[in-house]
Amino acid sequence: MKNIVGVSENNIMTKLFLNALKLSPVVLAATLGATNSAFAGEMTSVSQLSKESSEEMGQVTSVSQFSDVQPTDWAFQALQSLVERYGCIAGYPNGTYRGNRALTRYEFAAGLNACLDRVNELIATATADLVTKEDLATLQRLQEEFSAELATLRGRVDSLEARTAELEANQFSTTTKLKGEAIFALSSAFGDQAADTDNDENNNPDLQDNVTFSNRLRLRLLTSFTGTDQLETRLSAGNITQFRRDATGTNMTRLGFDSNNGNNVELDKLNYAFNVTDKVRVKVEAKGARVYNNINVFNPLFKSSGSGAISRFGRFSSIYRTNSGSDSAGVTVSFNPKGKISFDAAYVVPNNSASDPSDGNGIFNGSNTALAQLSFKPSKALNLGLVYSRVYQGGDDVNLTGSIGSGFASDPFNDVATTSNNYGVQASFRPSDKIVVSGWAGLTNAEAQSGVNDGAEADIFYWSANVGIKDFGAEGNVLGLIFGQSPRVTDNDLDGSNGNLDREDDNTSFHLEGLYKMKVTDNIAITPGLMVIFNPEHNNDNDTIYIGTIRTTFKF
Repeated sequence: MKNIVGVSENNIMTKLFLNALKLSPVVLAATLGATNSAFAGEMTSVSQLSKESSEEMGQVTSVSQFSDVQPTDWAFQALQSLVERYGCIAGYPNGTYRGNRALTRYEFAAGLNACLDRVNELIATATADLVTKEDLATLQRLQEEFSAELATLRGRVDSLEARTAELEANQFSTTTKLKGEAIFALSSAFGDQAADTDNDENNNPDLQDNVTFSNRLRLRLLTSFTGTDQLETRLSAGNITQFRRDATGTNMTRLGFDSNNGNNVELDKLNYAFNVTDKVRVKVEAKGARVYNNINVFNPLFKSSGSGAISRFGRFSSIYRTNSGSDSAGVTVSFNPKGKISFDAAYVVPNNSASDPSDGNGIFNGSNTALAQLSFKPSKALNLGLVYSRVYQGGDDVNLTGSIGSGFASDPFNDVATTSNNYGVQASFRPSDKIVVSGWAGLTNAEAQSGVNDGAEADIFYWSANVGIKDFGAEGNVLGLIFGQSPRVTDNDLDGSNGNLDREDDNTSFHLEGLYKMKVTDNIAITPGLMVIFNPEHNNDNDTIYIGTIRTTFKF
């Protein structure tokens, strides 16, 4: 380029602005910051310019303030002159200039305008001796050359400001975001007969195998007052079929997204999370305390009820479910949650006991769970976790497995107050960006706390191994396979000897599940899946039960 708007290159200002056109973006950073658009490429939208302008750092007074500008750079002198002579160059908050990025004519016009404003300021403050007549003539010609772009830019900014004002005037809330999820499910159980739950060798009831169509809706209000805290309020309604004992004879067949309150809207979650320090976060849950929502459960592809495993068993280890639910209250404290080693501690009280002052209830006098987890994350590819919980449940509602395992595993001593020590190990491994392998194993030692069998003990064991393949068939799709053993009583003092009850599982049941989540759009996914329960209720005499479903999930 030998000449621009009729001004010779011998003029000092012309050289400066020619250099400004060669390096990128010399003048632009004064007001907008850089974009990825090529100089002759597509014009950057005003919304993008506005976004990048928010990243701008304050005016620099020396070119040495830019960490990525070196004296050996070919445009160093031109940039130094604009910074130190005219003071109309700015950079980014991290102290960089990003001089190797390209700029558009609109961007150059905006930067030129900023330099013009700076020159006018110098003149107004009696520093006109810094600006020569030749400089002013060049600036004037440059301003005329880019007058059309400047006018267009001003018009777009005015339009953007008007639209922003309209959005602010009509927005739902300045502090709250609304997120929603809706599920449609077409499901059916099929097989020969329902499972026998009591080993009485009587004829098993018929399996309820009619095809069902059901739904679930959740609306989440996420409110932040400081930017780092969050108040969550969730409303829920649904009639998703619960394939449990009354339908199939066993809880092993439950769906991971079932929710049946007759489609009555209810508040099922209310909590507040905040940072105590940069490395300590606390979550207080007044309703809907669920430990598995607060800590890593090491099953990233299958955890979500709306887009993960189709079964309740396949989502995560049952150690996280005890005493959790829509009527539970609790608190979780996470230490160094984003570090390679983290620690979580939680305390949960179920069944509205936290608000009940009567005997056997309250925060400390009724059923409760105290849980601690140590997580190791040496890399993004490998995550390991060790978890322990101490559980107490009153005799009227004992459920040690969160309605996942056999009837004996959930209630090993037949409706008497029970304590348990629960131990778990879980891991997830990513051998590649597309494949995730995860699994867990858990052991529970339970002890009866009342009744004629006071002091009796039982051991419960379970495990699972899962494989997920991302982008299988198309981007966003997930193919999943889950195989494992649901909670089983491997040893119980109540084994039928000496005339006592027999509440020990004699055989072994296996859970097999396959699913394929298909991404229709960014907000819609369809997941057909099938789970197969071999030897339900850990009883070889029970017929295999199948549960098929097609889950469609809408997120907004």
